Amino acid sequence: MRIYAAAISAVAPKRILARAMEGARPDTAPVQALLSAAEAVRLLAVGKAAFGMALETQARLATKLLEALVIIPHVQSQAGMPMAGMRIVTSAHPLPDASSEAAGRAALEFVARTRPGELLLVALNGGASALMAVAADGMTLADKVVITSALLRSGASIRELNTVRKHLSAIKGGLLLRAAPPGVRMLSLILSDVPGNDLGTIGSGPFAADATTYADAVAVLKRRGLWGRAAETIRAHLERGAAGEIQETVKRGDPELDRATNIVIADNATAIDAAADTAAGLGYQVERARELSGEANDVGCAMAMRLSSIDRAGVCVVAGGEPVVTVRGSGKGGRAQQCALAMALELDRVGSERRLVALFAGTDGVDGPTEAAGAIITPATVRRAKETGVDARSALERNDAYNLFSGLGDLIITGPTGTNVADIFIGITNY
Repeated sequence: MRIYAAAISAVAPKRILARAMEGARPDTAPVQALLSAAEAVRLLAVGKAAFGMALETQARLATKLLEALVIIPHVQSQAGMPMAGMRIVTSAHPLPDASSEAAGRAALEFVARTRPGELLLVALNGGASALMAVAADGMTLADKVVITSALLRSGASIRELNTVRKHLSAIKGGLLLRAAPPGVRMLSLILSDVPGNDLGTIGSGPFAADATTYADAVAVLKRRGLWGRAAETIRAHLERGAAGEIQETVKRGDPELDRATNIVIADNATAIDAAADTAAGLGYQVERARELSGEANDVGCAMAMRLSSIDRAGVCVVAGGEPVVTVRGSGKGGRAQQCALAMALELDRVGSERRLVALFAGTDGVDGPTEAAGAIITPATVRRAKETGVDARSALERNDAYNLFSGLGDLIITGPTGTNVADIFIGITNY
């Protein structure tokens, strides 16, 4: 937990934004130049780290900051009191609702108010896709929510999910950039929760180029077996787009992009580096595992095999990424908890005599629709669950990891951390 806490601290909004504004890295050098050249600054902050990033911006820019619109999840509504000139809007996550649409329209209006000579500063981070949602013309947000929910349950990757969302949206895929009046410069400081830091995927790329097309969105829905379940308005919209009857999202080479600067100021690697450094400082020999990607059940099994294959004490294995869960049951949990339970079952098979401990946890402190960040696993997890009358294999198949770990007292409860750079794995060998 000390190692996990260090990883979260490394991506705290105040810390990463301060480093970016001070030009601590060569790639953040444009930040100071753009801020200095601007007559005034308007701040749009969206995501799980938005409130902390907004407070740090306000403290540093003082009177140069004209106003700020900060969009955060409902669960963070008690995160703190806004200062003068800062409007806080809360909305829904992970599935958007009417509050998300209201937040999206507020963002459109905010961007449109920016004037030439002013800088639109954007603090963009995980959760923005759901927190700020406006349906494209001809469909309702309810249509989008139904298909988004189905994609989430199908095990679709974040890139597949965003390919569809961007082509059903009035703001994603660079469309929020188009809402800014001509001559307005934009600077996005981005805390990435996306493996590979694809700018078009983080928050569904409201100010970035989109490499996907309407035809790609159609292909995703067909590949996931959801095309026939999509509302007629959605199918009609995507088919018209694929036929060239609707303008595409912003593409690379579009002159609009010349006025937008996007900089990733921290990501999952930032957190994993901090975890590795802290583990080494505690005396562990650190090993880095492959990125956590693919089905959560497979990820959990792979990490169990990796940790149980180490034949010496004092080793700490760290990894990060964003697994997916194909939901087939009606239980409660999230991708980190699903990974953890799959790992526990595999450890029961291959490493039941070993002295090992591990955790899977989200850096945002919220794993799926639960209040847990993740869970702790040992080779005794499955046996202990059986002693309480819970069959771990059945719980895994029902996607009910939460109730199993809750009964054991092995959930990790941190509350919302105010940041988000996907998930973390930490495993330790005692012998």
